Amino acid sequence: MSSSSVAVVDYGMGNLHSVASALEKVGNGVKVLVTDCPDTILSADRVIFPGVGAIRDCMAELKARGLDEVIQEVAAQKPLLGICLGMQALLESSEENGGIACLDVLPGAVKFFGADLHDSAGTRLKVPHMGWNNVAQTVEHPLWAGIANDSRFYFVHSYYVDAPDFVAGTADYGVQVHAALACENVFAVQFHPEKSGEAGLRLLSNFLNWDRPKASFFPVSD
Repeated sequence: MSSSSVAVVDYGMGNLHSVASALEKVGNGVKVLVTDCPDTILSADRVIFPGVGAIRDCMAELKARGLDEVIQEVAAQKPLLGICLGMQALLESSEENGGIACLDVLPGAVKFFGADLHDSAGTRLKVPHMGWNNVAQTVEHPLWAGIANDSRFYFVHSYYVDAPDFVAGTADYGVQVHAALACENVFAVQFHPEKSGEAGLRLLSNFLNWDRPKASFFPVSD
């Protein structure tokens, strides 16, 4: 195992117990730190940024705890895995609550599914999207190692990611959902790997074994 510690960012929004338990199951002795301490997060070998709920509350809590800049710093330095709301918060903005500025780590936006969502056969789809869905892998990536293409993962979300520059996996739910994003040392997923059975556990295990050079991927300003 290449990592000795993984920090799970605690900002009061997320099923942290499930994430920590899953990491302990696959971690083979890796120290799992559930924390909101900036120094602890920055000193960990890897960081997981989970979340459930509303993006407005997410951003407010991150800023109140001084974690917004911490997440941005982590994204430029070491392996970072965003999960569900954590993935959405990494983007530029969300349509939720009339428009919320996010962390601007990755280019892209979070959009509402809409109140009149249908599949290709015309069947009405419920929002939030809640349940199992196939994820098509669009790039080869170390976090997909040992996971079959079109494996099923568990989703719970009312808003979906539209970030075409760094798509690593897609799902179909009335619209094409960018279910996984990958850029340099950052990987982010809309689904919950900690609730997704063997495929989800394998993804978490892959993350704990993933080595990336410390390099910023942010675009150079003109």
